[in-house]
Amino acid sequence: MPRPTIAELVVGDEPSSWQRLGFAIDDGRTTIGTTTVVLDGGGGGLRSWALRDAPATKIDGLETRAADGATREPGAHPNGAVRIDHVVVNTPDLQRTFAALQSAGLDLRRVREHSDTLHQGFFRLGEVILEVVENPQAEGPARFWGITLAVADIDRCAELMGEKLGEVHDAVQPGRRIATVRREAGLGVPVALITT
Repeated sequence: MPRPTIAELVVGDEPSSWQRLGFAIDDGRTTIGTTTVVLDGGGGGLRSWALRDAPATKIDGLETRAADGATREPGAHPNGAVRIDHVVVNTPDLQRTFAALQSAGLDLRRVREHSDTLHQGFFRLGEVILEVVENPQAEGPARFWGITLAVADIDRCAELMGEKLGEVHDAVQPGRRIATVRREAGLGVPVALITT
Protein backbone atom coordinates (compact mmCIF):
# COMPACT_ATOMS: atom_id res chain seq x y z
CA MET A 1 0.00 0.00 0.00
CA PRO A 2 1.36 3.48 -0.86
CA ARG A 3 2.51 5.67 2.02
CA PRO A 4 0.65 8.94 2.71
CA THR A 5 1.94 12.13 1.10
CA ILE A 6 0.82 15.76 1.38
CA ALA A 7 -1.27 16.90 -1.59
CA GLU A 8 -2.30 20.33 -0.31
CA LEU A 9 -1.72 22.81 2.49
CA VAL A 10 -4.36 25.49 3.04
CA VAL A 11 -2.94 28.82 4.19
CA GLY A 12 -5.06 31.88 4.97
CA ASP A 13 -2.79 34.37 3.16
CA GLU A 14 -3.58 36.52 0.14
CA PRO A 15 -1.94 35.11 -3.00
CA SER A 16 -0.33 38.50 -3.70
CA SER A 17 1.76 38.30 -0.50
CA TRP A 18 3.37 35.07 -1.73
CA GLN A 19 3.72 36.37 -5.27
CA ARG A 20 5.73 39.35 -3.97
CA LEU A 21 8.16 36.82 -2.44
CA GLY A 22 8.80 35.17 -5.81
CA PHE A 23 6.27 32.32 -5.87
CA ALA A 24 4.45 31.50 -9.11
CA ILE A 25 0.71 31.81 -8.39
CA ASP A 26 -2.10 30.32 -10.49
CA ASP A 27 -5.69 30.93 -9.41
CA GLY A 28 -4.77 31.36 -5.73
CA ARG A 29 -2.48 28.33 -5.67
CA THR A 30 1.23 27.71 -5.82
CA THR A 31 2.63 24.22 -6.36
CA ILE A 32 6.03 23.62 -4.77
CA GLY A 33 7.40 20.19 -5.59
CA THR A 34 4.57 17.68 -5.15
CA THR A 35 2.53 19.87 -2.77
CA THR A 36 0.06 22.62 -3.67
CA VAL A 37 -0.32 25.53 -1.26
CA VAL A 38 -3.86 26.93 -1.46
CA LEU A 39 -3.85 30.64 -0.55
CA ASP A 40 -7.46 31.45 0.29
CA GLY A 41 -7.10 34.81 2.07
CA GLY A 42 -9.14 33.52 4.99
CA GLY A 43 -6.57 34.30 7.70
CA GLY A 44 -5.54 31.94 10.44
CA GLY A 45 -2.14 30.84 9.15
CA LEU A 46 -1.65 27.21 8.12
CA ARG A 47 -5.10 25.74 8.74
CA SER A 48 -5.40 22.35 7.10
CA TRP A 49 -3.93 19.77 4.78
CA ALA A 50 -5.04 17.14 2.31
CA LEU A 51 -3.29 13.77 2.33
CA ARG A 52 -2.99 11.22 -0.46
CA ASP A 53 -3.26 7.53 0.51
CA ALA A 54 -4.05 8.13 4.21
CA PRO A 55 -6.37 5.48 5.70
CA ALA A 56 -7.73 7.96 8.29
CA THR A 57 -8.36 11.69 8.47
CA LYS A 58 -8.98 12.14 12.20
CA ILE A 59 -5.53 13.22 13.36
CA ASP A 60 -5.50 14.78 16.84
CA GLY A 61 -7.34 17.95 15.83
CA LEU A 62 -5.32 18.61 12.67
CA GLU A 63 -7.90 19.49 10.01
CA THR A 64 -7.34 16.80 7.40
CA ARG A 65 -9.12 15.70 4.26
CA ALA A 66 -8.43 12.90 1.81
CA ALA A 67 -7.03 13.79 -1.61
CA ASP A 68 -6.91 11.79 -4.80
CA GLY A 69 -3.56 10.62 -6.10
CA ALA A 70 -3.23 13.28 -8.81
CA THR A 71 -0.48 15.90 -8.51
CA ARG A 72 -0.31 19.32 -10.15
CA GLU A 73 2.69 20.38 -12.19
CA PRO A 74 5.16 22.22 -9.94
CA GLY A 75 5.58 25.91 -10.60
CA ALA A 76 8.75 27.53 -11.94
CA HIS A 77 9.24 29.94 -9.07
CA PRO A 78 11.35 33.10 -9.55
CA ASN A 79 12.74 32.54 -6.03
CA GLY A 80 13.95 29.03 -6.92
CA ALA A 81 11.70 27.11 -4.48
CA VAL A 82 11.88 23.42 -5.42
CA ARG A 83 9.91 21.59 -2.70
CA ILE A 84 8.50 21.83 0.76
CA ASP A 85 11.25 20.61 3.05
CA HIS A 86 9.15 20.27 6.19
CA VAL A 87 5.89 21.18 7.85
CA VAL A 88 5.88 21.85 11.60
CA VAL A 89 3.12 20.84 14.02
CA ASN A 90 3.00 21.77 17.72
CA THR A 91 1.37 19.54 20.30
CA PRO A 92 1.00 19.50 24.09
CA ASP A 93 1.16 15.68 24.05
CA LEU A 94 3.78 14.14 21.78
CA GLN A 95 2.73 10.53 22.34
CA ARG A 96 -0.96 11.26 21.68
CA THR A 97 -0.13 13.03 18.41
CA PHE A 98 2.33 10.29 17.40
CA ALA A 99 -0.40 7.67 17.91
CA ALA A 100 -2.90 9.64 15.81
CA LEU A 101 -0.42 10.12 12.97
CA GLN A 102 0.54 6.45 13.02
CA SER A 103 -3.17 5.51 12.87
CA ALA A 104 -3.33 7.59 9.68
CA GLY A 105 -0.58 5.46 8.13
CA LEU A 106 2.42 7.70 8.83
CA ASP A 107 5.72 6.15 9.93
CA LEU A 108 7.56 7.70 12.86
CA ARG A 109 11.14 7.81 11.61
CA ARG A 110 13.00 9.45 14.46
CA VAL A 111 12.56 11.03 17.89
CA ARG A 112 14.95 13.68 19.12
CA GLU A 113 15.28 15.00 22.65
CA HIS A 114 17.29 18.14 22.04
CA SER A 115 17.07 19.27 25.68
CA ASP A 116 14.93 18.72 28.76
CA THR A 117 12.27 20.93 27.20
CA LEU A 118 12.53 20.25 23.44
CA HIS A 119 11.23 16.93 22.19
CA GLN A 120 10.54 16.30 18.50
CA GLY A 121 9.41 13.51 16.23
CA PHE A 122 9.86 13.22 12.48
CA PHE A 123 7.62 11.52 9.92
CA ARG A 124 8.30 11.17 6.18
CA LEU A 125 5.47 11.99 3.75
CA GLY A 126 7.07 11.50 0.36
CA GLU A 127 9.45 14.40 -0.25
CA VAL A 128 8.17 16.32 2.81
CA ILE A 129 9.17 15.80 6.44
CA LEU A 130 6.57 16.36 9.15
CA GLU A 131 8.23 17.70 12.30
CA VAL A 132 6.13 17.35 15.45
CA VAL A 133 7.29 19.50 18.36
CA GLU A 134 6.07 19.07 21.93
CA ASN A 135 4.92 22.23 23.72
CA PRO A 136 3.91 21.19 27.25
CA GLN A 137 2.62 24.70 28.04
CA ALA A 138 -0.02 24.41 25.29
CA GLU A 139 -3.42 22.79 25.75
CA GLY A 140 -5.85 21.02 23.48
CA PRO A 141 -5.20 19.31 20.17
CA ALA A 142 -2.18 19.46 17.92
CA ARG A 143 -1.90 22.54 15.68
CA PHE A 144 -0.18 23.34 12.42
CA TRP A 145 2.56 25.90 12.94
CA GLY A 146 4.95 26.58 10.04
CA ILE A 147 6.53 25.61 6.73
CA THR A 148 10.15 25.38 5.57
CA LEU A 149 10.78 25.48 1.83
CA ALA A 150 13.85 24.13 0.05
CA VAL A 151 15.34 26.59 -2.44
CA ALA A 152 18.01 26.18 -5.10
CA ASP A 153 19.92 29.36 -4.22
CA ILE A 154 19.27 31.03 -0.87
CA ASP A 155 21.58 33.94 -1.66
CA ARG A 156 19.47 34.66 -4.76
CA CYS A 157 16.38 34.56 -2.51
CA ALA A 158 18.00 37.08 -0.17
CA GLU A 159 18.60 39.42 -3.11
CA LEU A 160 15.07 38.96 -4.42
CA MET A 161 13.30 39.35 -1.06
CA GLY A 162 15.55 42.03 0.42
CA GLU A 163 14.37 43.21 3.86
CA LYS A 164 11.54 40.66 3.85
CA LEU A 165 14.03 37.84 4.51
CA GLY A 166 16.07 37.56 7.69
CA GLU A 167 19.78 36.84 7.87
CA VAL A 168 21.01 33.69 6.14
CA HIS A 169 22.86 31.45 8.61
CA ASP A 170 23.94 27.85 9.12
CA ALA A 171 21.05 25.44 9.71
CA VAL A 172 20.94 22.66 12.30
CA GLN A 173 21.32 20.22 9.40
CA PRO A 174 25.05 20.04 8.50
CA GLY A 175 25.98 21.75 5.26
CA ARG A 176 22.66 23.58 4.86
CA ARG A 177 21.81 27.26 5.31
CA ILE A 178 18.50 28.77 6.39
CA ALA A 179 16.71 32.11 6.69
CA THR A 180 13.29 33.11 8.03
CA VAL A 181 10.78 35.25 6.18
CA ARG A 182 10.17 38.34 8.34
CA ARG A 183 6.76 39.46 9.60
CA GLU A 184 7.06 42.54 7.38
CA ALA A 185 6.48 40.25 4.39
CA GLY A 186 2.84 39.99 5.50
CA LEU A 187 2.52 36.20 5.75
CA GLY A 188 0.20 34.72 8.35
CA VAL A 189 2.26 31.55 8.75
CA PRO A 190 5.92 31.23 9.81
CA VAL A 191 7.95 30.42 6.68
CA ALA A 192 11.65 29.62 6.44
CA LEU A 193 13.83 28.94 3.41
CA ILE A 194 16.58 26.32 3.48
CA THR A 195 19.15 25.16 0.96
CA THR A 196 18.52 21.82 -0.74
